[in-house]
Amino acid sequence: MATASGKISLNDEDRERYQRHMMIAGWGEPGQGKVKSARVFVAGAGGLGSPTSMYLAVAGVGHLAICDCDSPELSNLNRQILHNDSRIGMNKAESARRTLAELNPTIEVEAVGTRIEADNVDALVGDADIIVDCMDNFATRYVLNECALRKGIPFVHASVWGLEGKLTFIHAPETPCLRCIFPTAPPAEVFPVLGATPGVIGCLQAVEALKYLVGIGENLKGKLLVWSGQDMEFLILPATRDPNCPVCAPSHNAAT
Repeated sequence: MATASGKISLNDEDRERYQRHMMIAGWGEPGQGKVKSARVFVAGAGGLGSPTSMYLAVAGVGHLAICDCDSPELSNLNRQILHNDSRIGMNKAESARRTLAELNPTIEVEAVGTRIEADNVDALVGDADIIVDCMDNFATRYVLNECALRKGIPFVHASVWGLEGKLTFIHAPETPCLRCIFPTAPPAEVFPVLGATPGVIGCLQAVEALKYLVGIGENLKGKLLVWSGQDMEFLILPATRDPNCPVCAPSHNAAT
């Protein structure tokens, strides 16, 4: 519910449900109100999308759009915890909606069962405040990256492989865009993954998104976090803008 000043007010149920959030320094009721009024677009309801969307949902994100055109398969269930055996063959976005609605019935969850393409991405993302990239292919990630740049909104990118995960917070042109960091896509392949790996990285994606929405802490701007589950180590690498980037370079933007 919005007050006369336009701020989202919390009700008694909100205050009880999110009381532990509001104890965090800088969060409080104003921060939770920001979360309640937020609109988040989660691209992908698979390994990364499962923990990311679950923690965004239980954090009280007011409008959560989950986009995935695929259906769960048995081989997905080691990591895609939004789904279960009874959901095999169902659209993943709809399966996600049902799970998230059970986790937090007070928020609005939108199932978007459409493939993300260059010609529909702007409409699918709509007026979201932030995009969370939980995809498994770079072709779609590049499409989302350009959409985020056009709309001027942040883009939380993550990827996993085996026991390793990567994460960065993109808000071009303030930060490098995805194409700056990964100029070319890796080969498409069926890659190994321990289910807990996207659990770790997906939770960190949710943290990055929530920090941005509330306005606390520092996001991974201009940084690439690399987590090795094999050695249980975190590494932070610098990420720099490419002055000749075909997506975010000033010369490219001027030309287009």
